[in-house]
Amino acid sequence: MRTDIKIGVLAVQGAFIEHEHMLNELGVQCVEIRKKEDLDNIDGIILPGGESTVQGQLLIKLGIMEPLRKMIENGLPVLATCAGLILLAKHIDNDSVTHIATLPVTVKRNAYGRQLGSFNTTANIEHIGDYPMVFIRAPYVKEVEEGVEILATVDNNIVAVKYKNQLGLAFHPELTGDTSIHKYFIDMI
Repeated sequence: MRTDIKIGVLAVQGAFIEHEHMLNELGVQCVEIRKKEDLDNIDGIILPGGESTVQGQLLIKLGIMEPLRKMIENGLPVLATCAGLILLAKHIDNDSVTHIATLPVTVKRNAYGRQLGSFNTTANIEHIGDYPMVFIRAPYVKEVEEGVEILATVDNNIVAVKYKNQLGLAFHPELTGDTSIHKYFIDMI
């Protein structure tokens, strides 16, 4: 176990257990983030898939939103998947409500439709290579601002971006069994 790194996994709603399994497989210490105090002494954080609106409301109610925003703005590495990408986005298409809003992109939520619009594919991710992608009621990045690196596209839609310490994905790497993205994130830390 790598005791030199501790990664927080937002565990208020959504697919957080699967991320914990990936981190455990890689021998990295992880802690569930359920209250503000859980943010102490973490080296990175994962914002999982789930329901972005519910997660955003819980972040406010639990007093996590503002401290987490400041930590990310101050360089805390973050891996955001699906709903997590929506939480990070500075703009959400057709919605004036944003959440953490530290990633300078515009995200289109449920971009592929509802549950029936879920699918799997394989695509190249910059710095990683071909990767199996699982999309479940997925968003995509509609627009990026200056400084955002586009890491992957599927059907001409942006599905993975990096901006400074922030890695945003429209898909669920925790559901693939492939730890490449989590390794990449650990290397960012």
